[in-house]
Amino acid sequence: MKRFGPGSVRYYFYHEKKLLLIVTLSGILYNVGMIAGPWFDGQLAQYLYDIFGGTRTAADMYALCLCYALVILGVQGARYVKRLYVRKFANNISLSMKDRLYQHLVQTPKRDMEQADTGALMTKVISDIDTCVEGMRKFTTEIFDTGVVMAAYVVMLVWYDWRLTLCVLVFPPIAYALANSLRRLVAVTAARSKESSGALSGMTLDRISNALTYRVYGEEAIQDQRYEGYLADYEKKMILANLWENTLQPIYKVIAMIGTMLVIWFGGRNVLGTGWESWDIAAFSTYLACFIKLATKSSHAAKLFNAIQKAQVSWQRIQPHLQAATELPDPVPPAAPAALTVRHLSFTYPGSDGPIFQDLSFSARPGTIIGITGPVACGKSTLGQAFLCENPHGGQIFFGAKELGNGHTAPDGIVGYCGHDAELFAATVEENIRLGLSGDIAPVLKKVCMDEDCATFPMGIETPIGESGQRLSGGQQARIALARSLFHPRPLLILDDPFAAVDMATERKIFTSLRQDYSDRIILLISHRLSLFPNLDQVIWLNGDGTSVVATHEALYASCPAYRNLYDLQHAQGGAHHA
Repeated sequence: MKRFGPGSVRYYFYHEKKLLLIVTLSGILYNVGMIAGPWFDGQLAQYLYDIFGGTRTAADMYALCLCYALVILGVQGARYVKRLYVRKFANNISLSMKDRLYQHLVQTPKRDMEQADTGALMTKVISDIDTCVEGMRKFTTEIFDTGVVMAAYVVMLVWYDWRLTLCVLVFPPIAYALANSLRRLVAVTAARSKESSGALSGMTLDRISNALTYRVYGEEAIQDQRYEGYLADYEKKMILANLWENTLQPIYKVIAMIGTMLVIWFGGRNVLGTGWESWDIAAFSTYLACFIKLATKSSHAAKLFNAIQKAQVSWQRIQPHLQAATELPDPVPPAAPAALTVRHLSFTYPGSDGPIFQDLSFSARPGTIIGITGPVACGKSTLGQAFLCENPHGGQIFFGAKELGNGHTAPDGIVGYCGHDAELFAATVEENIRLGLSGDIAPVLKKVCMDEDCATFPMGIETPIGESGQRLSGGQQARIALARSLFHPRPLLILDDPFAAVDMATERKIFTSLRQDYSDRIILLISHRLSLFPNLDQVIWLNGDGTSVVATHEALYASCPAYRNLYDLQHAQGGAHHA
């Protein structure tokens, strides 16, 4: 177990060892019992011959048929158990792989996710895992349904006539060799079809997401042509993949069945007493039936090779993600209030010309509300996200005695975050706020001035809001996201433009609630609107060139022309008032 992890196929087989034990026992019983069929077929033919010859009666035939039925009933019962537990085995592996891939995706930094090919990710999640698990299921099934039963058939054939068996068994390996020679071709065509499927999924999402834009700018015809091109490419590559995987199956079977002619010729000589062995009708019928089943299984084994080859292609695509995934940590309880100390904080995006901000230092105690603002694209949101510790940063962030980020303490249980994107999901108002946490959400709805809106909804707080909250206005979306942040207690709150889509009166009411009811929290309020800034304890002004100023509103208004000009411009437009 220590030698392999989730990045190894053996890991998943090991974790289902109990189910595999049941599969093994039932599989051996079923497939060894399969030789009973040809034996009984031969005996029935012999009994019928003997009845016409007068040496047996119909009662003997009835007794044989009853024994046949009872044996087959037991064999099929073992088959049912094997198939049931093979399916459970496959389902468990599918759930395990999808869970680990989910864990990897949710732990991947958002910036990396945004750069990923969405269509390819969908293909990995939905298609590749299913293909890989199907290959593992077929492998587990065919070990018994092909491997064990073929071994049993070979033993029976050798028992009846070992010389004839050596002759007829030349042909099934030829079918195997042909399937193996085409393995690379099957794998290449399967890989190309997967890539085309991912590209088509990405194009489909783009066509749906940007349908309105394409319609407004008259680009629909061009985009439809592009989509047709992706669709044609997918169709062509899927046809090729299926061609090499499925159309060769009859050829495999024909090659494996060539030995039937030898069985009829030399087996007939055995019956006539001029061959290698002395057979009766029962022996001839049993041998022929046994070989036909063996040849059929040989063609199935060739098909199995192709299924495993497709599974290997899918495994290579998902294996790095499964290997990189780590277990999601248990929920961390909210931390106790403490002071926030930021020392020489800096952040630079990989590949950028210079730092977004640098040498930023400030401190805050519970009850402090600090405003963060600056010109467009100065790094306000980036500064707020620095406290989430998703990317390495320069300097130090201390919450109490705990250092956050850069391999130190994670912000879980400490930092609450409300981004400028509400990130709502297709559920009810209540579910979007609660996220599994018990308690009464009515107080937070009132604090964000959303209680009256909910009262007008058809089902109140149980009203579904649609994908990304599309049934709500922008202001309602923002307030529900804010209510969620307030409902989940965290001593440090990062609020990124929470009032951008609400009117001034609502903004002031919400701010009053924040000031009065959350005096045990430190709030960093990121905003381009400065109407509330005279009431804040501190203001951080980001210049946009990496430098910054930390001061009170009054001091910053007096010393920073850029801040003063922005404030005065908004004040002249009725968006702020100078204290």
